[in-house]
Formats: sequence, C-alpha cells, structure tokens
Amino acid sequence: MYLSLVRMSVTENLSLISSRVATAFAARSATSPADHAPRLVAVSKTKPKEMIIEAYAAGHRHFGENYVQELVEKSNDEEMLEKCPDIKWHFIGNCQTNKAAAVMKCPNLSIIETVTSNKLATKLNNQAQAEL
Repeated sequence: MYLSLVRMSVTENLSLISSRVATAFAARSATSPADHAPRLVAVSKTKPKEMIIEAYAAGHRHFGENYVQELVEKSNDEEMLEKCPDIKWHFIGNCQTNKAAAVMKCPNLSIIETVTSNKLATKLNNQAQAEL
C-alpha cells in the first residue's frame, strides 16, 4: 500500500487520501457527535515548496509545519505567497518560548496546534495582541 502512494503524484495522493477521509466520515456511526468532516492537514515538513504548490493547485489549503525555521521560510517565500494566497499554515510542532514571536509573524498562520505551557500561551497571546 505505502509503495503505491510513493509512486503517485502529490495530486493523486491528495485525492486518494481525501476520498478515504470522506468515506470514513460518511460511514461513521450514527452516534458520532461529529457534525463536520475532519480537516486534512498536509504535513509539509522537509518537503520542497514545489510539492506544496502542487497540492495547493489541486485544491488543498491546510498545511502543517513542525519546525519554526521551515514555517518561517515557507510562509514568507515570495513564490509561495504569490501562488498560494489562501494557504492556511498550522504549526504542529513544539514551539519554544523564544521562537513564539517568529511563529506569530508568519503570513497566513491559521493555528498553533500544540501549546505546552502557560508561559508559552502567555507569550503567544501577548505577541498576537502586539500584531493587532
């Protein structure tokens, strides 16, 4: 199974996985409290921007990075900003307090998925307020 996914294009993989998620959601138990289909976040860590742009062109919008430096670089990349104007970045890694400002300044940051301490939450909140 895995080997066949590797040989497929980004667009083909995205279509296959999205279809599987939709099928699983449609088949969920009637007692399931979920009202909305789950959001698929494509983890783009260590992937070249060309793959992200291909997935974006195929209709995907949510991408996750778990390294601060990669998120900063990709979210500020001129080509990415031009070709992916509606991209939604998810920071999915552990953020050190001293890197909170860099994460919060990333264009199109949608969500920080993991907040591991009150100190980090306060720093992120303060940075968000400063950005307003």
